[in-house]
Amino acid sequence: LPQGTRIEDAADSDMEIPGSEPGDRAAGEEALRQGQVGVVTLAAGAGSRWTQGAGVVKALHPFAPFEGTYRNFLEVHLAKTRSTARASGVRIPHVFTTSYLTHEAIAQWFESAPHDPDCDARLSRGRSVGLRLVPTVRDLRFAWEETPQERLDEQAQKMRDSVRHALMRWAAKTGEATDYRDNLPSQCVHPVGHWYEIPNLLLNGTLAALRRDHPNLRYLLLHNIDTLGASLDPAILGRHLRTGAPLSYEVISRRFEDVGGGLAKVDGQLRLVEGLALPSEDDEFRLRFYNTLSTWIDVDQLLRIFEIPGDRLSDEALVRSKVADFATRLPVYITLKEVKKRWGRGQEDIFPVLQFERLWGDMTALPGVDCRFFRVPRSRGRQLKDPAQLDSWFRDGGHRSIADITLFP
Repeated sequence: LPQGTRIEDAADSDMEIPGSEPGDRAAGEEALRQGQVGVVTLAAGAGSRWTQGAGVVKALHPFAPFEGTYRNFLEVHLAKTRSTARASGVRIPHVFTTSYLTHEAIAQWFESAPHDPDCDARLSRGRSVGLRLVPTVRDLRFAWEETPQERLDEQAQKMRDSVRHALMRWAAKTGEATDYRDNLPSQCVHPVGHWYEIPNLLLNGTLAALRRDHPNLRYLLLHNIDTLGASLDPAILGRHLRTGAPLSYEVISRRFEDVGGGLAKVDGQLRLVEGLALPSEDDEFRLRFYNTLSTWIDVDQLLRIFEIPGDRLSDEALVRSKVADFATRLPVYITLKEVKKRWGRGQEDIFPVLQFERLWGDMTALPGVDCRFFRVPRSRGRQLKDPAQLDSWFRDGGHRSIADITLFP
């Protein structure tokens, strides 16, 4: 967003409170009984924040005990869907999206898991990948010289400045904003943001298969792997049905650790805004409501937004063309990352690179896309980004609230 953009905090009246009107829960329960609802869990990330830098498959980490056994994120999410399926008397589809970083490990885990009669669990393999770029000198100068920096002692500061100037010379010599190829292939590519995980359902045939096997499927609940409280709550589902909107996003009251943007009025338009898009860090901390990313999706309306006829999901060329055209309407975030290049006998260097991503919350900024915003309890939308949050999650009842809505085999 450019300097001078008017950014205001959202008012309480801008959001809806699911379950506050008679009939919300009954409408949701009926949709569940009719087999109209499925779940999509985003599990394509490498979990580097969870491990303080090491790349792991976060979805497979047994992070907390339930019923006397440590369970991983996949097991907990399936246990919630299983509980809802038993109560509704219908088999519910549950899709886990993956990427080149996580697919093989998650697929192996599912191969060893026993058959579940209540959940139709599937994987949606990522079909999108980005090639990193050499940064421009201007990018590096802004990051290292024009933003606030910790001042080191004299000798350490001289060493850091020397390294940074050497990297600026490297960027100029290598070719600013050119493809980064001087490394192992796995270090040259990157995931391109969670916006692509919904188009991937169209590109890889997962949505077409779901609609074929579950003819009544009309709605999806999309949520992050670390949003443990997200579930098929019939009252929230019923409110989404009553709004008739293609997309309904869940937001929670913000706490200090919730970083990454929130709900705001941008030049008068109510939308989710990413922290990366804000002109100043101060703007983010004025926003009282945090974006959980959990989204209720009307599948038919989403297909109309992409201009894809529902009976042509198997036309790969058409779907690919429509997704590519639609992607040009969304902003692209360019971020600086660090990659290691190993050489010799154990030596390694660290280089700055650029990578881009598109984010799902920016669907709310598009004209003509009617989005609603639901204020939900923190226990439902709270995200576990760091193991240090587990202690407070246990103490404030977060673990107990999840245990109450799970059913393990």
